[in-house]
Parts: sequence; structure tokens; C-alpha cells
Amino acid sequence: MKVLIATDCSPASELLIAEAAARPWPDGTTFSVVNVADFQGFAGLPALIEESKSKIDQLGIALKKGTEKLERAGHHAQHRVIVGFPRIAISEYAKEWHANLVMAGSHGHSAIPRFLTGSVAQGILRTAPCSVEIVRSAAGQPAPSSHSMQVLLATDGSDCSVGAAHSVASRPWPAGTVFKVLSVEELALPDGNMTGSSLAAIYPQSLLEELINHARYRAEAAVKTATEILEREGHKVAAPHRMPVGEPRALILDTAEAWGADLIVMGSHGRRGLDRFLMGSVAESVAVHATCSIEVIRNLIREG
Repeated sequence: MKVLIATDCSPASELLIAEAAARPWPDGTTFSVVNVADFQGFAGLPALIEESKSKIDQLGIALKKGTEKLERAGHHAQHRVIVGFPRIAISEYAKEWHANLVMAGSHGHSAIPRFLTGSVAQGILRTAPCSVEIVRSAAGQPAPSSHSMQVLLATDGSDCSVGAAHSVASRPWPAGTVFKVLSVEELALPDGNMTGSSLAAIYPQSLLEELINHARYRAEAAVKTATEILEREGHKVAAPHRMPVGEPRALILDTAEAWGADLIVMGSHGRRGLDRFLMGSVAESVAVHATCSIEVIRNLIREG
């Protein structure tokens, strides 16, 4: 496995390195600790070139400390400073290096700050050729993976969600880690702008009940499939509750917070960036507003 750690030499990045060092990984995992020096706006200004080179050297020294921490934990690691725009340079290097996972840091419970601000976070999530994890850990707290974890796996039963379950199940996790599988089904409404209450004025109660029951059936089937995948690999899965029907983003976030999740995992197609149910606006919204870490697992689909 090849893991690219995208840093900006902030305290959040120090927590990111600590998380990566503490987590168990498949045998042979290699890390590349990367920082993007955004000097493209200075191109053609000779007075700033030497200053830029000096800053790159300083970044290299800071990154070396990160690689040394990973090496002390028994991992093989390298570091590299890239010149470019962060929102695209990380994804380009991930493709060049054939990364399986990009890890990037964020401050604990605040909005995604500087390095992962808005367009940068969205750029990585949308364009990375592999899975992406945004790591959050409260200041002064140990890395989540230094103890048993609570991992919330959100699934809609699609091929990409099943692939995410297989990816999670195949990896080592800290001893005592517990998984919770959640499937949130939206009602199959004829008009995307209509709600269950507005339908009640038009359609009979029996039809609404049928829609809800069908949604719950799909959700239960999705949870059963993911649970079987996890349990076959010996992972502990918390007993599911009644499948919720409603708006996925809010219910995923509410469940993660109420359960005390350390990590939310969601699946994505890999063909054209972030896709439908568990992707696009849902994944981005969860990634921005979650108070814990989130991983978007991308299952690459070849074109043509």
C-alpha cells in the first residue's frame, strides 16, 4: 500500500503524522510525506526566487522530521516538496506516485483551515485518483489510532459502497476497534423538491408507507451485506438499529457524533470524481462538517 501524507507543517499536520505512525498498516506499506510550496505566483520575479528556494529547503527539513517519526514506528517513508497549486498538485503527485490513499490534516472541531480550506479540500476529494482521508484530532488529544477506534461505515448498497466495505475489512485496525454500519435511504420521491409531508397532501397514506418500507428494505440489505463482509474478516460490528429514512448528510453526521465515531468511511466511484448518493455534495458536506476523521474510498473504474 502506498500512502501519500499531504502536510502544510501546521499543528494539524503534526497530528496527521502522529495518526499515520500510530495506525497499523498492511505489510509493505510505504509513505510519502509531501508539502506543496505555492510559489507559482512568483514566477518571473527574480528577487523572490532565492527566497523561495530557501523556503523549500526549510520545508524539506520539516518534512524529514515527519518521515523520521514514521520510520521510528517501523514504516518506510520518504519526503518531497512540490511546487504548484495545492488543490491540484497533491492529486497530480498521487497519480504520478501511484498512491492508494491520500491523508490530509485538519484542525479538530473547526471548519477546515488554511491548507484544506474550501476549494483545496474539494479539489483533493474530487480529483485524487485514489482514496482520500481527512484526519481530525482534537488538540492535546492522542492520535485516534493509538487506541481502539469506532469506525462508522456509511453505505447505500451500491458497488462502490461494497468495495469500500471490502477495503476497510481487508486492513488491520487497532485492537478492540468496533464498526457500525449505517445506511440512510431517501424516499424515492417523484419530485426531488418534494418532502414526505408535501406528498401526504397528494398521495394516500398507504403509498407513503410503501415508499418508506421499500427504502428501509434497501437500507437493511445494504447493512447486511457490509456487516457480513466485515465479520468474515474477523472485525467486530455493533448491532444495527432501525434503518433511518431521511436526508443522508444530516443523519450520517448526527449518527457519527452521537456514537462518538473516530472515523467515517464512505465509498465513491473512481471514474469521474465524486458520484451520486455517497459522493458529490453528500461527501463534501460530511467532510467539511464532521467533527471526526473521514475517509472517502474510491474504487477505480476503467473507462471504455
